[in-house]
Amino acid sequence: MTDRQDDERMRRWRLVLGGDADGTGVRLTGRDAAMDGALGALYREDGKRSAGLGGSAPKVARWLGDIREYFPTSVVRLMQQDAISRLGLDRLLLEPEMLAAVEPDVHLVGTLLSLKHALPETTRETARAVVGKVVADLERRLADKTRSTVGGALDRSARVNRPRHRDIDWDRTIRANLSKYLPEYRTVVPERLVGYARAQRAVKKEVILCIDQSGSMAPSVVHSAVFGAVLASMPSLDTRLVVFDTSVVDLTEQLSDPVDVLFATQLGGGTDINRALAYCQSRISRPSETIVVLISDLYEGGIRNEMLKRVAAMKAAGVQFIALLALSDEGAPAYDHAHAQALAELGAPAFACTPDAFPEIMAAAIEKRPLPVPERG
Repeated sequence: MTDRQDDERMRRWRLVLGGDADGTGVRLTGRDAAMDGALGALYREDGKRSAGLGGSAPKVARWLGDIREYFPTSVVRLMQQDAISRLGLDRLLLEPEMLAAVEPDVHLVGTLLSLKHALPETTRETARAVVGKVVADLERRLADKTRSTVGGALDRSARVNRPRHRDIDWDRTIRANLSKYLPEYRTVVPERLVGYARAQRAVKKEVILCIDQSGSMAPSVVHSAVFGAVLASMPSLDTRLVVFDTSVVDLTEQLSDPVDVLFATQLGGGTDINRALAYCQSRISRPSETIVVLISDLYEGGIRNEMLKRVAAMKAAGVQFIALLALSDEGAPAYDHAHAQALAELGAPAFACTPDAFPEIMAAAIEKRPLPVPERG
């Protein structure tokens, strides 16, 4: 057993290190040799890498098929990202045959959106289908949890302690007064009534998602579009989605289709957070019932002091202000630490958030309780 374990360990080291058999004493054959060839075509640093893939679309298409055969999906997606960044293969994605060969994921969507103006007519529908598949997968993963968590928070925030008789929540009223049970009368004395707000208050909260669409924020833009569509589908929320670079675009009217939202974005360019917040501020009609979510790495190209003054003014008016440095699965992003610290001093902590944690963040904001800010590793 020990010899087999040693052999397997050396085999793995050989695949990690690449090159020929020198140094490990392991010579690869069959499937292992094919895996090594696929890895070497991308990661070899001896000057031969270009011979492995080069700029040939057929070669790249075959390579994409090979890695999907040899490696799990999570590894395939990572290798695709590396191929785009290391070998400049993004231009090959303009060909529909190439798009059909890739494994769709959030990062691929970001690359396609950055290339959208260069997409030839023959590739646009394929690109839209790829984006649509990723969006649909995200919606399946996130929508139910978001509606359940946020909907529960909306219900709790709407309860009142002096309800009309027809609005009393008897189940919760009894639970809230169990300590007032009188055994001799076998009854509960309801000193505190729990009920719901009047039904005509159809929209309880307003949400503004203000999204930085600079190139580094691509995964956050994709997730934000999906969450915007889910929140917009909830009748008790009035949801607005605003994207910005040095200009500001309101995409609220397109929220019914997050794919339309994504193709309306313009990844790349500068950043003017102050201008974007000025627009959002102008759209607020009920400050105490409004949540503004700024999703940005905070690298401000506009007027820093004016940006901070706007955040302070919104918070003073009663707005719940949340600053997310990223809305993605990637962990700690690069961001402007000075601006993050300045926002924290205003009572608006800036932190990265995964898509799975976002519904609970929104629920806490709706109920006006402390945000469950994740600890920094």
